[in-house]
Amino acid sequence: MEIVIANKSHSVYAEIICETIAEAAKVRGTGIAKRKPEYIITKMENGNAVIALDGDKFAGFCYIEQWSHGKFVANSGLIVHPDFRNIGLAKQIKKKIFEHSRTKFPNAKVFSITTGLAVMKMNSELGYKPVTFSELTDDQTFWNGCQTCKNYDVLQRTEQKMCLCTGMLYDPLKEEQNTQEHKFDKKVWTRLKSIKQTRFLKKEKQNE
Repeated sequence: MEIVIANKSHSVYAEIICETIAEAAKVRGTGIAKRKPEYIITKMENGNAVIALDGDKFAGFCYIEQWSHGKFVANSGLIVHPDFRNIGLAKQIKKKIFEHSRTKFPNAKVFSITTGLAVMKMNSELGYKPVTFSELTDDQTFWNGCQTCKNYDVLQRTEQKMCLCTGMLYDPLKEEQNTQEHKFDKKVWTRLKSIKQTRFLKKEKQNE
């Protein structure tokens, strides 16, 4: 199995990717926004997608979308072909596209809206936090993309404040702050441990 950054040469898989997404929506009975092959091909040509292949056979896919002038990015269209499900492939694709997003758009907040518990779990493991829709992009183009979802009427009735999807967000700035705090705490703990050991050794020497 190979998971790579997609490019123009992978455009031959655009049709089956769209078909697999559409079929998954029917089976799950939940909202998955439809995408056309032309849209998928554009993502591949721009280097904003990853694809999983077993030899020449399509296995899985996911792509990146930019919103609010690059302040936000979303990893969308995560799909695994039925022949390759239940082997952990979705998690590998999710990790690959997340890492690619962080490399290509290091300052952008990465967000997700999903009804899938499995996706929520994968997001949590990558550092996403549940948030209200108000903390996500206010780019209307993004929300217009939900029009093909069967639950779009719910989004409209709530004035885009909530839907059946759960909003999740990875904020690189907060993650960096958390990392720095962790490093500081570890440094302080190490120093205190060193002082404690020194005092113990002095006490032992006095008792000799």
